[in-house]
Amino acid sequence: MKNILIIGGSTGISAAVAQLCIDNGHTVYTACRNRPEVAGVHHIPYDVLNSEASIDGLPDQIDGFVYAPGSINLRPFRALKPEAFAADFEINTMGMIRSLQGVLPKLLNSPQASIVSYSTVAVQQGMPFHASVAVAKGALEGLTRSLAAEYAPKIRVNTIAPSLTNTPLAGKLLSSEEKIEKMNERHPLKRVGTPEDIAQCTYFLLSDASSWMTGQIIGLDGGMGALKLN
Repeated sequence: MKNILIIGGSTGISAAVAQLCIDNGHTVYTACRNRPEVAGVHHIPYDVLNSEASIDGLPDQIDGFVYAPGSINLRPFRALKPEAFAADFEINTMGMIRSLQGVLPKLLNSPQASIVSYSTVAVQQGMPFHASVAVAKGALEGLTRSLAAEYAPKIRVNTIAPSLTNTPLAGKLLSSEEKIEKMNERHPLKRVGTPEDIAQCTYFLLSDASSWMTGQIIGLDGGMGALKLN
């Protein structure tokens, strides 16, 4: 069984990942501001935006690392001040870097650790009003490939790039049945993602079933990134 650290973990995708890992017998630590509702996790108070924060109380060996914090900041480019780009970069990219550097020695104690983070379909497929998040997540994809090369074969590093997923973070975009149906129709598979969709892929990347996979950006987006049906 593995020791899994999830940065974030109180709601949405990260909570679904925590639950799936626990259901499969792994030990799960969540480092986040709010205590998760998932029973059985070891909660560590932690704020990714605090550059002085540390993740304490972990075992010497961590086998899986999941970085879940993110943002959805959809506005026209002309309305985005540089401070908005900096804020999105801080939570999506710098938070990942700081958190990972803090626990890297524990990951290196694992026979083969796995790192998983989350990007967006909007990095590879240009979408209006996504400039800020695409910049931040694009940097995260570059970091993924760089770290995968640097730490192979000791640590595997992969990123999942979803389309819109029905989580609290996306609440404003899916706040009515009409909005949900409109978003469903944008996807070739005719639905938005669920936390469980992303959790299943995350668990695969954390598990030994993906032991020959690293440096990948995996499009998990209902077909949006690869297919054009009309």
